[in-house]
Amino acid sequence: MGNFRLGHGLLRFLEEWGGALSDVIFPRVCQVCGCALVKGEEVLCLDCLLAMPRTNFHKTHFATPVVRMVATAKIDRMACMFFYSRKSGYAAMLKRSKYNGHPEIDLHLGKRFATELLSDNFFEGIDVIAPVPMYRWKKFWRGFNQAEEIARGVSMATGLPVVHNLEAVKPHSTQTRKSATERRSLSVSYFGVYAPEELEGKHLLLVDDIVTTGGTVAACAQALRDAVPSIRVSLLSIAHTTYT
Repeated sequence: MGNFRLGHGLLRFLEEWGGALSDVIFPRVCQVCGCALVKGEEVLCLDCLLAMPRTNFHKTHFATPVVRMVATAKIDRMACMFFYSRKSGYAAMLKRSKYNGHPEIDLHLGKRFATELLSDNFFEGIDVIAPVPMYRWKKFWRGFNQAEEIARGVSMATGLPVVHNLEAVKPHSTQTRKSATERRSLSVSYFGVYAPEELEGKHLLLVDDIVTTGGTVAACAQALRDAVPSIRVSLLSIAHTTYT
């Protein structure tokens, strides 16, 4: 027993020493402000977390983006972590994840936001989580789908299963370079539903990284309802921007 405790203690020491050495060689920094992270902080420093421009959409049904989303996408409820402004450090953080290959950022944000939402009973009645899908070749070249990583983080916090019944059946160009009218008109034909019988009577939480006009969300939600009339759809995203 004594040797076991000694070995266990030595292992913990080596792990902590290795982590400290790694922080020196590859310093952990806040993805918003660039300051070094301290023990207990991950991805964001406490100052940037507190300064995050929160939407609090899940706390009101009267905010304009929520009313618009209920009308266009016919969703039950909606939660977005923060407002997206192109020149902010928070926007740069999401771009760094997408274009520099850092899916751990999305995983962490999904888990953190879901943990916060648990206290507001946001997930009550929700059965499954589905990320907004990415066409297979686009995912192959990028290496990952941000929405899938966020969904994984939400699942880790809530225990809800992630399903992949919603599919991108043909490619479409990125929404960020389109006009508001083009974003709103994204066709439902871009998305399909695999094994719709598995979703009968379910309340599905659709997960995306950034919501703009809601065109993508509306197309996904409509594809789901066309395939599964009994389904209910809610929405969670990390960011929301009010393009007009």
